[in-house]
Amino acid sequence: MNENESENEGIDPEGFAELLRAFLEKQGGIDPAQLAKAAGLPNDPAAIASMFQQFQSAMNDSSENTKGGVNWKVASEQARQIARTGAFATSDSQRAAITQAMSIGSLWLDAATVISPVNSEPKLLTREMWVADALGLFQQMSQPVAERMAAALTDTLQNNLPEELSNLSNTAGRFMRSAGGAMFAMQLGQALGKLSGEVLSGGDIGLPIFPERPALVPQNMDEFIANFDVESDQAYIYLIVRELAYARLFKHARWLRDAVISQISAYASDISIDVEQMRDVAEDLDLNNPDDLRKAIDSGAMIAARTEEQERAIASIETLLALIDGWVEQVTEDAVKLLPRAGALAEAVRRRRAEGGPAEKTFGTLVGLQLRPRRLREAVAMWRSMHAEFGSKVRDGLWDHPDVLPTAAEIDNPQLLIERIRRSNGTPDAIDVALRDLLGE
Repeated sequence: MNENESENEGIDPEGFAELLRAFLEKQGGIDPAQLAKAAGLPNDPAAIASMFQQFQSAMNDSSENTKGGVNWKVASEQARQIARTGAFATSDSQRAAITQAMSIGSLWLDAATVISPVNSEPKLLTREMWVADALGLFQQMSQPVAERMAAALTDTLQNNLPEELSNLSNTAGRFMRSAGGAMFAMQLGQALGKLSGEVLSGGDIGLPIFPERPALVPQNMDEFIANFDVESDQAYIYLIVRELAYARLFKHARWLRDAVISQISAYASDISIDVEQMRDVAEDLDLNNPDDLRKAIDSGAMIAARTEEQERAIASIETLLALIDGWVEQVTEDAVKLLPRAGALAEAVRRRRAEGGPAEKTFGTLVGLQLRPRRLREAVAMWRSMHAEFGSKVRDGLWDHPDVLPTAAEIDNPQLLIERIRRSNGTPDAIDVALRDLLGE
């Protein structure tokens, strides 16, 4: 008898199905089609059957797929299934257009930054391929929250069981936890699958998914271009220059990827679930109303209020993401000056990045962290001031080591950074000059 069987002794899948049925009936009865709609799935028998099949599979899976009570195989399968919907492979014409844009973009970027180019060919991804490559990083970021959410869901479910089934809750143990983990895994998989239909490239959401190599999702790029009144060749060059800038930056600053991941992981590890709030929300929910369910998920009400330490951590993450995105935008701005519609493209991408898509917002709610840099415009202005004052060599040299990166205060007031660099280079700053003039030296 394995560990899972011993912990679940006295309860079988049929018994647990009865437990869930009674729990749902206590809430007034739930139509599976309504539940699927709330989860963002189409009102389709096949989709509903697949959802419950994955849920049952997750609860019964005691293999290495389940870590910390969360079945990551289910999250992956859910995401891949959504990513495959409406997806198509890259065409020969797309490949030709990307190759041409890569040649032009690389040359233009050489003139805008001293950071050396990447030698790897761009990775052209389908949506499903993007999911496969991105899942590991998203799992690493969401694992701490997933484990806490699984435990909290288990506790809430147990405490809301009818009295006649209380004997089952005493023996459910790990089986109940697996149910909570399966719920979270399915939600995360849906968010990641939908996100695969929004991302344009590897660096599109500011995370180092593909270190040192550019990656593109041609299908999503074409859909973005189709909704924007601009020539496709110009849009390809602009988007590819941005992705090449991300790739160059992470290749040059080899410490940067670990810094981003470690900051986010450290923040996530301190997140806690507000169990009392979860119970209050559960009591007030009309589970037959998909909008109520969706709002409960999107509100982030289950995540406990941030501590002071977490507030400092989130500020540090936002500063680093803003520095990365701001540098990429400023370098791209310099590189694409010859594009007639560069300004319009920049504004469209900036607005899209600042607002984030629905899937990105859902993921942010699930893990308690929005990935959008809130100080992007200020960071762009700071990097622009640096370039105007010192040129690209000094500007780009600030990525050589984390200790010399601009601070949050220097983003708000670039003059502070300018004066710091002048002092480090032996150049008297404005205050020193004023004091010497005053003393007649």
